Amino acid sequence: MPTKPRKANAKPSRLTRELLETAQDMRASGLLTKTAHEKITMRHKVDFPAAATAHMSGPAIKALREEANLSQAVFAQLLNLTVGYVSQLERGAKRPTGATLALLNVIQRKGIEVVL
Repeated sequence: MPTKPRKANAKPSRLTRELLETAQDMRASGLLTKTAHEKITMRHKVDFPAAATAHMSGPAIKALREEANLSQAVFAQLLNLTVGYVSQLERGAKRPTGATLALLNVIQRKGIEVVL
């Protein structure tokens, strides 16, 4: 069943609060390992890191592509996007969201080598 995407500053649901409280109690009693507890809490964390949700402007996207010495066609293929969409992003006609935004932020932080 698909879930609705969470907003970055959304209040956690009652179910999520209860789940996190149960996980905390299980961790305190030794029934849950530290790794399993961290996995549960990260999965349900509402405050996303700023880098993961940071907006990226058209000129910044174009600079990433040009810095890597790639054409729009090659850049689009690496990101599994269409050339038209990359063009729209670079002109600022569209704003990247979701996986595209996350991938662009990773490329900005770590370099184009992460997708090569």
